[in-house]
This record gives sequence, C-alpha cells and structure tokens, in this order.
Amino acid sequence: MDIEQKQAEFIDHFVKQASAQKGTALVSVIVEATSHPSLFAFSEILAVPTFAELDGTENSEYLEVLRLFAHGTWSDYKSNSGSLPQLVPDQVLKLKQLTVLTLAETNKVLPYDQLMLELDVTNVRELEDFLINECMYAGIVRGKLDQLRRCFEIQFATGRDLRPGQLGSMIETLSNWLGTSDNLLISIQDKIKWVDNMSELDKKHRKEVEDKVEELKKSISAKLPTVSRLKLTSEGSKRSTLNLVE
Repeated sequence: MDIEQKQAEFIDHFVKQASAQKGTALVSVIVEATSHPSLFAFSEILAVPTFAELDGTENSEYLEVLRLFAHGTWSDYKSNSGSLPQLVPDQVLKLKQLTVLTLAETNKVLPYDQLMLELDVTNVRELEDFLINECMYAGIVRGKLDQLRRCFEIQFATGRDLRPGQLGSMIETLSNWLGTSDNLLISIQDKIKWVDNMSELDKKHRKEVEDKVEELKKSISAKLPTVSRLKLTSEGSKRSTLNLVE
C-alpha cells in the first residue's frame, strides 16, 4: 500500500472520529491525529465543522495546534509556544518531519546548517540520523546526504497541505509554466520543420548529383564504341603499310 493510500485511510478515520465528537472530546482526537506516525496531512481533518466550535473556548489552543500541523513548522511552534500547549514527543517528531517537507517545497538542496537551525539539532551526526531514520525510512523524502558539501539533496518529498492563499500562487505558477511550455513546444516544432526542410534539400541535392553521375556514365558508354573503331582502323592501316613494304 503506497503512502497516499495510507494517508487517505488515516484521514478518513480521523474525520469520522472528529465528526462524532464535540467540545473537550475533540482534544484527544487532535493529539492522537498529530501524534500519528504515518499521518502527514491535516487540512481535511481541520475542515471538520466540529473543530470550528473550539474557537473562542478554553480548548481553542488545541485548534491552533491542529492548524500548526496543517501548515506550520517547528520554528512556528517555538515562536508561539507561550500560547500553545506543550507537545508530546511524538508531536515534536512529527512537526520536525513536516518542517523538512516545508523546506523541500522551495529548495531541493538543503544545507546542513539550515536544517540544524530549523530542527534544533546540535551536530551533523544527529541530523543525518534524523534524516535517515525519521524521514527517508518513513518514506516521506528520498535524497542523498552529501557530507563533503554538508547538504541534503532532495530527490522526492511528500507534499504538505496547501496554506491559505497558496492555491492562487500555485495556479499562477502553473499558468506561467504552461505558457513557457507552449512557447518551448512552438520552438521545437519550428526546429523540426527546419530539419525536415534541410533534409529535403539534402535529398534533392543528392538526387541531382546522382542524376549527373548517371548521365556522365551514359555519355562515356556511348563514346566507347567510337573509340574502339578508331583503334581497329589504326591497326589495319599499319598492317597495310607493312604489306606494301614487303
């Protein structure tokens, strides 16, 4: 079962669970969902109407936690930790994994120094262990650890939930990419036409050369009998001369 199918099943499970709960009971759903080792998408869970009812209540901080896991990073949590509940170890791990996914959205080569700063990791060994054991083995990223250049080269990364307002920028980016692709396609088609035209000209030139060679062969062949007769006549004259002398 691939990671997308697993995600869909886990999301469906928590959506149903949240839809059947209200008030304080939703807190445990949030903690369980954000601690789940194989769940990395939360926007559909966040969209469950019952969670909106937490806004403005004594449990509203847990709603902010769910929003954080849908769109935020470990740095975001540290910046707002005073107004948020303390995270359990599994939540900390999950938020750091999500932070790597967020960084991978904008850069496919992540410097070790940047990763250590964003993840609160103190040394390279600890960072590489985290990337291997908690990210690559988890299947959320694939890449290469480059110790010489001190960077992590991303080859694949699971996508995160779209942040508010991000859809518009994505549509604009895709539209620009589509326009560039159309222009590139036109350029390629023009080059193909040029190559085809050059090929036709080459074939035409080759045919003309072959025709001229053939004409030359025929011309030479036509002259050969005349040359032979002249040779025979010359030899006959010599014999006649010799006979007269004798």
